[in-house]
Amino acid sequence: MQNCVVAAGAIGGLMGAKLALAGEEVTLIARGAHLDAIRQNGLKLIEEDGSEHVARNVKATSKLSEAGVHDVVILALKAHQVEPIAKELPSLFHDKTIVVTTQNGIPWWYFQKHGGEFEGRRVETVDPNGTLMASVEVERVLGCVVFPAAEIAAPGVIKLIEGNRFPVGELDGSESERVKNITATFTKAGFKSPVLKDIRAEIWLKLWGNLSFNPISALTHSTLVDICQFPLTRQLAADMMTEAQTIANKLGVEFRVSLEKRIAGAEKVGKHKTSMLQDIEIGRAIEIDALVGAVIELGRLTQTPTPHIDAVYACVKLLAKTLGEEKGKLKVEKIG
Repeated sequence: MQNCVVAAGAIGGLMGAKLALAGEEVTLIARGAHLDAIRQNGLKLIEEDGSEHVARNVKATSKLSEAGVHDVVILALKAHQVEPIAKELPSLFHDKTIVVTTQNGIPWWYFQKHGGEFEGRRVETVDPNGTLMASVEVERVLGCVVFPAAEIAAPGVIKLIEGNRFPVGELDGSESERVKNITATFTKAGFKSPVLKDIRAEIWLKLWGNLSFNPISALTHSTLVDICQFPLTRQLAADMMTEAQTIANKLGVEFRVSLEKRIAGAEKVGKHKTSMLQDIEIGRAIEIDALVGAVIELGRLTQTPTPHIDAVYACVKLLAKTLGEEKGKLKVEKIG
């Protein structure tokens, strides 16, 4: 299959490199020094064990319009980065192109093929203008949840920190031939990629931690273990997660682990800075609405009060606004 990865950052680069190393045809959408390095030297992947591999059989471009059509398009951008390029995505599609979405948080397609009271509703927080819904037909979409952690170690170099799980699923829960083909391709590339009958439940499981730990870490400049071991922030995270669980339950989602086990899992990760804290520290736009704002929207839909989520959302939105207006970044530095 011909695969296009939009864009080849940490996770997209990991997926693109592994697919190419497994013999798949891969086109990477990248930019700047990262793009130049890939074109010159290929895409290097440093595995968890330190071993290095270079995928040289990749195409790379900065323009979607130059990439051509593909069998599979992997959307590997952060949620807030998808809408600005959405109208360009159809240039990558033929009649049967599959779009694999990997964004954290509540996706724009959440209520498509959902069934029930809110069937077909657009999640306005993540698709306020309907651009995503109009640009990517829901029939193309497969959901995918990203569990690995990776980083761009240098231009053209992706470093895998840990993990290899990319579960996938049809929006209606069916085990179609195309989802079986995708999981077979991902498995061949070395990922754990089970087909899930309820991809939304897996989305909520990851979101459960992201919606609490990410904004708390951004506001307090603390790592996961710090948040979990400080009683006040541990309780705040638990309160936010309890509100989210109530919403998910009302939408028919059951969590396969307990709240305390989910918090304990985050604590075990140790002195890890969340992606939101990392973005704050380098002055990059942060992923708030898909992780937190959309949960509040679903809370309103299901008539579920979310006072703790609301308060943290207000604070982190103001922080993002301030940093954006000042074109600044915020990082704790030692005195002396």
